[in-house]
Amino acid sequence: MSHRVLTGITTTGTLHLGNYVGAIRPAVAASRAPGVESFFFMADFHALIKCDEPDRLARSSRAIAATWVAAGLDTSRVTLYRQSDIPEIPELSWLLTCVTAKGQMNRAHAYKAAVDAATAAGEEPDANVTMGLFSYPVLMAADILMFNAHKVPVGKDQVQHIEMTRDIAQRFNHLFGQGREFFVLPEAVVDAEMELLPGLDGRKMSKSYDNVIPLFEGGAKALKEAVARIVTDSKLPGEPKDPEGQTLVTLYDAFATPEQRAAFRTALREGLGWGEAKQQLVALIEGQIGPMRAVYDELMAHPEKLEAILQAGAARARAIAVPFLKTLREAVGLRPYTQTAATAVAKAEKVALPVFKQYREADGKFYFKLLSADGALLLQSAAFEQGRDAGQWVARLKREGLVADAPVTREAADADIAAALAAFQDD
Repeated sequence: MSHRVLTGITTTGTLHLGNYVGAIRPAVAASRAPGVESFFFMADFHALIKCDEPDRLARSSRAIAATWVAAGLDTSRVTLYRQSDIPEIPELSWLLTCVTAKGQMNRAHAYKAAVDAATAAGEEPDANVTMGLFSYPVLMAADILMFNAHKVPVGKDQVQHIEMTRDIAQRFNHLFGQGREFFVLPEAVVDAEMELLPGLDGRKMSKSYDNVIPLFEGGAKALKEAVARIVTDSKLPGEPKDPEGQTLVTLYDAFATPEQRAAFRTALREGLGWGEAKQQLVALIEGQIGPMRAVYDELMAHPEKLEAILQAGAARARAIAVPFLKTLREAVGLRPYTQTAATAVAKAEKVALPVFKQYREADGKFYFKLLSADGALLLQSAAFEQGRDAGQWVARLKREGLVADAPVTREAADADIAAALAAFQDD
């Protein structure tokens, strides 16, 4: 059975080579693993907390989305969407806000850092704190819980937010679940081995140090100019050079095969000049980044293509979010009056419920189907080699509703299917 991995992408600034090697490349590779259902979203609601320049935010969001697609994110396999295109997320955020203790938010690292900074400057503790900053962990919890992600790759500074998400989910389940676990408790995945590229001066590659190598911006010319600025020692061509600890070599390693790494080190020890070494580094990086940059430039020149990709992703995301939020609204009591009356009548009359039927066909394989209360076929499963696999899927559909990767054929309207599955959750 697949598990869900959710990755939020900050939509401020532009991306550099360090972002690609440390975050984008490994995330794209992980999304291709079998049994993984990946969700990638542009965290533009979060960006509003720290960016009050509308044009900059919009431009950055577009460039970063284009970068991820160009870097190889397979949008036919993963769900890529803008956070702001899923209105169910802020609504869920409010439902979660109503069960979240203020004291818990007081302990959030970002809020405490803002308070400490204001106090140190002689200002009121909350002088620079917006409700967006204060409530940031709840919105992050909504991002994760809306899709019941099992794993969330984060940096060490975000682990606290995942723990908060688990606490909020448990409280909601306890208050409104009546024995049902609405939310999966997510796990933080911290990559201790994440590759941190050095910048041009040997320090961590960061815009704040002005030592970055651009990923796509400025084209091949900007890449070549940045590499030319990499700090090296003063040894001349022909003099043996120690490759260990050299920024240039570390950058080369990030893109080279083991054979290329060994050959590059040997050449330096034998006197390869730094100028020639930098040319080899440019050629190596350009060989991998160049084709991606061409895709990036095409998407930036034709934003309608990028918009279509994100709208398709939003449709896939909302196919999950809409029925799930309907279930959550009903759980907390936000129900149409007619539904409340109908539910009372149904309970009083003990109306028949929809039913799953599991069976084995003449081909020796196992199947299941979902029938409405009046016997109409709603879902038909694919074939399973083992009966327990069919049973596991039935249990998951009863527990979570219609998930995107369910091996079923829909035989009725989505609303009818969702209503039938909700009956199991209410039972």
